[in-house]
Amino acid sequence: MKTNWKNQQQKNQKKQNNSNKQVRLEQEQGKRKKELDQSNVSQSSKSKKKTGCPYAKKCGGCQYQGLTYEEQLMKKQKWVNSLMKKHCTVHPIFGMENPYFYRNKVHAVLDRDRKNQVISGVYQEGTHRVVPIDRCLIEDQKADAIIATIKELIKSFKMKVYDEDTEYGFMRHILIKRGFATGEVMVVLVTASPVFPSKNNFVKALREKHPEITTVIQNINGRGTSMVLGDKEHVLYGKGYIEDVLCGCTFRISSKSFYQINPVQTEHLYEKAMELAGLSGKEKVIDAYCGIGTIGLIASKKAKEVIGVELNKDAVKDAIFNCKRNEIKNARFYCEDASKFMVNMAEKGQKADVVFMDPPRSGSTEVFIDSLAMMAPKKVVYISCYPETLERDVCYFKKKGYKVKGCYPFDLFPWTGHVECVVLLTKTRK
Repeated sequence: MKTNWKNQQQKNQKKQNNSNKQVRLEQEQGKRKKELDQSNVSQSSKSKKKTGCPYAKKCGGCQYQGLTYEEQLMKKQKWVNSLMKKHCTVHPIFGMENPYFYRNKVHAVLDRDRKNQVISGVYQEGTHRVVPIDRCLIEDQKADAIIATIKELIKSFKMKVYDEDTEYGFMRHILIKRGFATGEVMVVLVTASPVFPSKNNFVKALREKHPEITTVIQNINGRGTSMVLGDKEHVLYGKGYIEDVLCGCTFRISSKSFYQINPVQTEHLYEKAMELAGLSGKEKVIDAYCGIGTIGLIASKKAKEVIGVELNKDAVKDAIFNCKRNEIKNARFYCEDASKFMVNMAEKGQKADVVFMDPPRSGSTEVFIDSLAMMAPKKVVYISCYPETLERDVCYFKKKGYKVKGCYPFDLFPWTGHVECVVLLTKTRK
């Protein structure tokens, strides 16, 4: 047993750490606002101007180039209406105040051009031809600056860039994640070989130009596939992960775990999800496809018990860590396929009051929905990144005795053809 004196010392230290962290958060948020204000894209342009992206015709990543932001929102609203209006009321889409530089995760493919110069960018849509991009209007600006520095270092350190055709070379990809609230930055250097010549000097040179980097990871991917990350990693600097703050909770984010790419809009999305759930503190909640535990841990503040399930083992490790990090005692997380997990719970006769589900783009499965229906939760809060599969699953939910109470679209991906929705389903009385 720890002594009261030690407990008090720990509480005082924690209080001081939290105070220091809050100061850092406020400073970083101030810098973030300044970055956006100083960018050459005015906030009023969302309704007046079209994007000036020089890569629009080659990249293919932003399908709504050439439209004003108002026109984009109208198209997305129309799409969701066409699918969901026959099931429920579709509320007005929630757009961004400033729809630029919102991506907290940036992935760059490395290649060489015809002049043998190192380039970085994205694959042209439908091909493996790299479109060189120096500055993207939806990517975090700090990430783009770090990528530019890494390209310079690759040249000065005389490193070979990986060639997909010959499968020869060393440096393959750059992945950067940034906590917008904390300012922490992760750099993942994806290499074809585990042997990293002069790695300490490389990292030192990188951090001299970008001291904001808090961790650097070498990920080894020697496979001849289009997969970005390999299975093995080495931490070259820092703690091997970053943290960010969302809806009052602090989350650890590793290189392989999923975290919403637009934290500004995600806060609004999750706040609506919690509002629809209407938790009172008495409910048993299931967070299906839970990722690093974001929704479940936010819900745990107003629920009696939370159970999270996720197939990605790295994400589950983060979820368990995040549970302890936020001193949450009423949440548990399991690494398992969500459909199989729900089947096992249903077969054991276990019940749930509310189910949050945030499946991948492919949507859920009939097996999952069948099992969920056996558990008969009063409410299901369905978060979807693809309206087509959402509508398909809603049709099956209705067959299982659920009524659709409302659909709320959120624009998490400005300039692209993607839209996020949250839907409330309630159990009908027999």
